[in-house]
Amino acid sequence: MVEGVDLSKISGKTFAIDLAEISRLDTVGALLIDRLKDAAETAGATAETHGAKPQHARLMDALKDRTREPPPTKKQEAGPIALLADVGEGVVDIGADLKKGLGFFGAVVMTTGRLAARPWRFRFTSTVANLERVGLRAVPIIALISFLVGAIVAQQSIFQLKNFGASLFVVDLLGILVLRELGVLLTAIMVAGRSGSAFTAEIGSMKMREEIDALRTMGLDPIEVLAMPRLVALLIAMPLLSFIASMSALVGGGLVAWIYGDITPVTFLQRLKDALSLQTFFVGIIKAPFMAIIIGLIAVTEGMKVEGSAESLGARTTSSVVKAIFVVIVLDGMFAMLFAALGI
Repeated sequence: MVEGVDLSKISGKTFAIDLAEISRLDTVGALLIDRLKDAAETAGATAETHGAKPQHARLMDALKDRTREPPPTKKQEAGPIALLADVGEGVVDIGADLKKGLGFFGAVVMTTGRLAARPWRFRFTSTVANLERVGLRAVPIIALISFLVGAIVAQQSIFQLKNFGASLFVVDLLGILVLRELGVLLTAIMVAGRSGSAFTAEIGSMKMREEIDALRTMGLDPIEVLAMPRLVALLIAMPLLSFIASMSALVGGGLVAWIYGDITPVTFLQRLKDALSLQTFFVGIIKAPFMAIIIGLIAVTEGMKVEGSAESLGARTTSSVVKAIFVVIVLDGMFAMLFAALGI
């Protein structure tokens, strides 16, 4: 229809499209009017609509915004200025993430208070199911990796200590390193990669399918339904997994010490008993609940940020794992400095 209109003689003129007699207008009619106006502008004229009913005007305005071509994407610039711009954007993003994280932490604290006042609202079944996934099913892989890492650390330590005739001190080194740092840190990194990514993907998928909006429509709090069972499961599982990881690493290290350093299991256990104390164990295990909270908060927060595309889901899942591992390592360093300052 629009293609058949001769607009060659109206350049520089203004003409009106009278819609006063139009009683009904659908999207096809609105699209034709919009195309006619575009064609007039291309020919150097101006087309104006008059007499349109309010509902027709709203339809044409809405259609006009949707039919315009998107603005051309800016070419990515390279060089020092672009690098500084990227750094600035990164700093702004970190600030925004920190703000959202603190807001979400506050919401979790408020939800915890409500659940403490009304414990029957807590979802025990969901918590137990998440505890099985986070804790029980993670035991084999965490025990295996910790065993191998303990064996590698013991082997490399023995090779160096043999030069000084101090092979026996590998027991002290391994015990202190594993119980204070390595056991809980390895566990936190593996939980962040395994369970944290799963939490983000699950909640992100629910966000894409608008299931979280459906929960709010039904009067349910997503934090109470989705976040709390996962956070509590992590809070319970992390100390237990850290203990298992530490014991597995000591077993791996003890086996290697027996093979390469001629340190029998009896000697290994006796030396371990003399070198370590309960304080050494608690210094390591006390970090586990804090790391669990960090991993859970980051995982759920990133899941809530997912938009309506698979690309967004993948990006948020990756971001969840990277952020959780980074923050866990920073937290471990802060604990190390705190304990050093306290002389523990």
